[in-house]
Amino acid sequence: MTAELAHVEVRRARMAALLLGDHGHASPSSVAAWVGALQAQDYSSGAWSLGIRVPGSTARSVDEAFASGEVLRTWPMRGTIHVIAPQDARWMLALTGTRTLAATEARRREVGLEQPGLGRAVDALVGAMAGRRRITRAHAMTIIGEAGVDVGGQAGYHVLVYAALIGAICIGPNDGATQTFVRLDDWAPRQRELSGRDALTELAWRYVRSHGPVTAAEFAGWSGLTLTAARAGIAANVDRVTSALFRGTETWLSRETADAIRSGLPPGGTLALPGFDEVILGYKDRTVHVPREHVPAIVPGGNGVFRPTITIDGAVVATWSRTDRARRIDVQLMPFAPLTPRRQSLARKALERYSRFRGMPLGAWVPPITNR
Repeated sequence: MTAELAHVEVRRARMAALLLGDHGHASPSSVAAWVGALQAQDYSSGAWSLGIRVPGSTARSVDEAFASGEVLRTWPMRGTIHVIAPQDARWMLALTGTRTLAATEARRREVGLEQPGLGRAVDALVGAMAGRRRITRAHAMTIIGEAGVDVGGQAGYHVLVYAALIGAICIGPNDGATQTFVRLDDWAPRQRELSGRDALTELAWRYVRSHGPVTAAEFAGWSGLTLTAARAGIAANVDRVTSALFRGTETWLSRETADAIRSGLPPGGTLALPGFDEVILGYKDRTVHVPREHVPAIVPGGNGVFRPTITIDGAVVATWSRTDRARRIDVQLMPFAPLTPRRQSLARKALERYSRFRGMPLGAWVPPITNR
């Protein structure tokens, strides 16, 4: 494929590759393995990122997937929490987590975390988690303090992240609304063995097949790897990927995605996406899906908190917010421009899909207000 791809082709291809259309993946673990890693700093956002991709799923079924260890959350790349398939934890941490370890070493020193105290704290955490025991963050802070580490400021948080990056622990299933931590060896005992070039090749393949068409720079940004490594990883998949131009730049996509584009991808539907979804967070350049002038509306003030979005045929047309009541979910749309009655109806149906996932009816429909 050498022709210049049209904007709509790229948008539709990415939505399909990200499993936001018809596909054959029927479980959270299958979705996580296909995408590689789904950004999930916020638990409820990560759960809906899985739920919207697994037909017929509910918040309860996704909670059960986390509780059983079918999927887990940890910090595999960029120092950011993602949902991954458990068997992928160690090779991803070895490939990308080590870069985060190196990048955050100075910050650990700033908050007073150095060996041997850091090692004692990790050993104490692992010991407390033996036998698949889950511990809360508050309990973890107590354990770290008893190991002789001052948990003031952000020091305790940095111990937890360090322990996760070296593969000692990971985030466990929630205890109600409370975050827990578990020992990685207990929660994910069966690991896929990949290292070096094989791991890089696999991660590049996961990204290109689930996010493409993409540039090598997009892969570097998503994975936290260098651009040189990103290019090498994509090149190692020459038998599975192909290239095409978009906006005059070389992009990469799976051969299956290229075939789908040639066959003509159908228009996408209307979706209510969570705030931290790969459609937005999976790319450094978000203008394929969001008009450039409206990108700031998705992350107001650039504070790292992304608003949930409404997409129509892969294009973001609004953000949305919710208020959980005792027996219903109230929502408000914030469109970039006034929505026609038909588009408002489509957005409501998309939000009703979310309310069914949560097991609560959609309540008050607050009149849309234009994003500022």
